[in-house]
Amino acid sequence: QVQLVESGGGLVQAGGSLRLSCAASIRDFSRYVMGWFRQAPGKEREFVAAISWSGINADYADFVEGRFTISRDNAKNTVYLHINSLKPEDTALYYCAAVYGHSGSDYYISERDYHYWGQGTQVTVSS
Repeated sequence: QVQLVESGGGLVQAGGSLRLSCAASIRDFSRYVMGWFRQAPGKEREFVAAISWSGINADYADFVEGRFTISRDNAKNTVYLHINSLKPEDTALYYCAAVYGHSGSDYYISERDYHYWGQGTQVTVSS
């Protein structure tokens, strides 16, 4: 049974920073591509960032503009999303997602490619 548990969200002022964590109960976590998505109120869920299981490759949505960094610690079965220079428009429920990767360089940006999802952690940015 795969379980993903996000944490680290909260209420922060614009310009602040957060580190989101996603702890995965997955056998062979080091073979899973991990992604972060977010859903703001009244909007569809959107891609934020993804990282290959080797950590070699990562990709980000355009709106990130260098403010976010995805990383992973395979020894701890955990993926992180560091968010700097938070903006009110970053307010959303942030989800962690996982899918088995076929190579160490693969990553996916479509939510349809992911098989497992967490419950999300809320990030609220005040102006």
